[in-house]
Amino acid sequence: MTVAIIGAGVMGETLLAGLIRDGRDPGSLTVVEKRAERAAELRDKYGVSVAGDLGAVTAETIALVIKPQDMTAVLTDLAPHLRPGQLLVSLAAGITTAAIEAQVPAGVAVARVMPNTPALVGEGMAAVSPGAHCTEEHLATAESMLGAMGRVVRVPEYQQDAVTAVSGSGPAYVFLVVEAMIEAGVHLGLPRPTATELAVQTVLGAATMLRETGEHPALLREQVTSPGGTTAAALRTLEDHGLRAAFLDALESARDRSRALAGGA
Repeated sequence: MTVAIIGAGVMGETLLAGLIRDGRDPGSLTVVEKRAERAAELRDKYGVSVAGDLGAVTAETIALVIKPQDMTAVLTDLAPHLRPGQLLVSLAAGITTAAIEAQVPAGVAVARVMPNTPALVGEGMAAVSPGAHCTEEHLATAESMLGAMGRVVRVPEYQQDAVTAVSGSGPAYVFLVVEAMIEAGVHLGLPRPTATELAVQTVLGAATMLRETGEHPALLREQVTSPGGTTAAALRTLEDHGLRAAFLDALESARDRSRALAGGA
C-alpha cells in the first residue's frame, strides 16, 4: 500500500515517522513539500520520496495533513490527478467528508480523522469517520495508518465535533491541570523540579491505571478517597468551585467552535 502525505508540518512528520517506526517501507511513502530545504531534510532523515508538486501524487492512500483554511486550494490542485478508488484521509479539523467529496471526482473515498498531539510520542488518540464512498477496506486502511501513531476508534461523523472537544483538545486540559498542580506545589513549598516530577508522574500513573484496570474512574477515585482524609478535603474544594460544570461548559465551547469551523467561520 503506497501512502502520500500532503503537509510536512509537525503532525505530517509525526505520521511519517510513525509509519516508518511501524515497519512501512520508506520506498512506499511520499511526502509533498514545496520548500526545498525542508524537502531535503525529510529525504535525508527518513529516506522517503519528496515531491514538490501535487501532480506527482499517485499513491493509493493520500493523507491530507493540512490546515482547514488550506483545504480548498489543495483540493483544487489535487482533484485533477485523483481517480476513483483512491482514499483521502483528512486530518483537517472541522472539514466534513461531504465538503471534500464535493471537490474531488466521484468514487474517491474520503475518511475524516481527528487526531491529537500525543501522537508525537506514539500515544495518540484518533477517531475516524467514513464518507459516502468509504468501504470497510478503506476504513481498515485508514485505521492501519493511524495506528502507527497510537489508538484509533470509529465514530459516525456527526460525533466528530464531540470527539474534537474530548480528545482533540483534551491534551490541553490535562496540561493545564498539571500546570496548576505544579504551581500549587511550589506555593506549598516544594522546589519546582520536585513539584513537576510529582505531578507528571502522578498523571501518567493515574492514566495507566485507568487503561490497564479497565475500572470506572469513579471507582478508582473512591479507592484513593479515605473518609475525612486529605483527598476528600481536596475533592470537596474542587466540587465547591464547580469543577464538573466548568469541564462541561469548556467541552461544549470546544464542540461549538468545531461546528463553527465546519461552517466556515
